[in-house]
Amino acid sequence: MDIKDLQDKLFKTGVLPVIAIESPEQALPLADALIQGGLPVAEITFRTEAAAEVIKILKAERPQLFLGAGTILSVENLVKAQELGALFGVSPGLNPAICRKAQELGFPFFPGVMTPSEIEEGLSFGTRILKFFPAEASGGTAMLKASSAPYAHLGVRFIPTGGVNMKNLEEYLSMKEVLVVGGTWIAKKDMIAQARWPDIRKAASEAVSLVRKLRG
Repeated sequence: MDIKDLQDKLFKTGVLPVIAIESPEQALPLADALIQGGLPVAEITFRTEAAAEVIKILKAERPQLFLGAGTILSVENLVKAQELGALFGVSPGLNPAICRKAQELGFPFFPGVMTPSEIEEGLSFGTRILKFFPAEASGGTAMLKASSAPYAHLGVRFIPTGGVNMKNLEEYLSMKEVLVVGGTWIAKKDMIAQARWPDIRKAASEAVSLVRKLRG
């Protein structure tokens, strides 16, 4: 999938569930809950020891899931994510070594930024998709609008993550600068641990309904 197709897919999806999952046995029921909720996409974060195995299982057993890898904090994480079949990678910050490796591999990678200086550093690596993190703690939509304005003509788009939920989702999705919103509220760790699949399915469905309302 080239970067244009990837960008189009993320825009249409609107919401990217950010998932920390502790057990590989939970991978398939989690995926099924998201798919049944109309949100066949997931960013599996390298915050748990199970992450790599979960990505491997989902790639093999639920190929219809649009699958990314998150919390990429090392070059090793990045390489592993690509080897396992993730379609893209995301990190909370901007590590130049990881950005350079992503360029070398031709692997779509979205580093985290918060300030104009970080946006410029991200752009220097050729990426036009950046994670805005932590979104709410950094000033929310007002901060994103102000800090991204000087770069709008370059076509840069953002993935706001951190403190986003159904209460402020519309505010973010209404911004032209926003490609897709990342959020943990769709499938929180406790929801997964307690096998609350109907709750995850419902959260996914509610998010999809709002995205359709705003983006068609």
